[in-house]
Amino acid sequence: MNITIGMKAPDFTAMTTFGQMNLSDYKGHWVILFSHPGDFTPVCTTEFIAFAKANDQFEDLNAKLIGLSIDSNPSHLAWVNQIYTLTGIQIPFPIIADRMGDVANLYGMIAPGVNKQETVRNVFFLDPEQMVRAILVYPLTNGRNIYEILRLLTALQTTDRCKVVTPANWEPDMPSMVPPPGTYDQLIQRTNNPQDMGLSCMDWFWCYKDSNCK
Repeated sequence: MNITIGMKAPDFTAMTTFGQMNLSDYKGHWVILFSHPGDFTPVCTTEFIAFAKANDQFEDLNAKLIGLSIDSNPSHLAWVNQIYTLTGIQIPFPIIADRMGDVANLYGMIAPGVNKQETVRNVFFLDPEQMVRAILVYPLTNGRNIYEILRLLTALQTTDRCKVVTPANWEPDMPSMVPPPGTYDQLIQRTNNPQDMGLSCMDWFWCYKDSNCK
């Protein structure tokens, strides 16, 4: 299946390090569903440590982390226990055991031109209605930037809450932007009275707005 932005995320049932789960169990939360190539690998280990350290920040944004690879549940459990033994860091989110690749194939997590047996580093952002809102894909060789995942999640939530868009290099608490006017009357209103609309404009199509809406 080709998962694209704007689709309803397909539901599934899977065994994880926290027991059996259904994706639909997470409705009402944002979900960051991410895949990794394999357990006991160096880059993946650093990613899981970084995700674990940022877990509270995701929780503060009403977001749940769910990992996945085509490894068995015993392998996942041995790996997370080894991480804890070596670093003292516990992995506070479930990891899906997808030995037959059912979820990986459902979500298109395998790139056959790269590797037919391992998942690449996919990240799916699902909103509380389980709609796919963003997708990031990293190669096997390069670890993810967890801050960027948090930043994009915050940007998506700001867009929903404030009815705005976010410019390049936007970060939380920076001004956001508003979509361009859809009619000529709206264009004139924005040109003549941007301050009354709470806007700071460079031109009629290029306007900023405070992101700290309620």
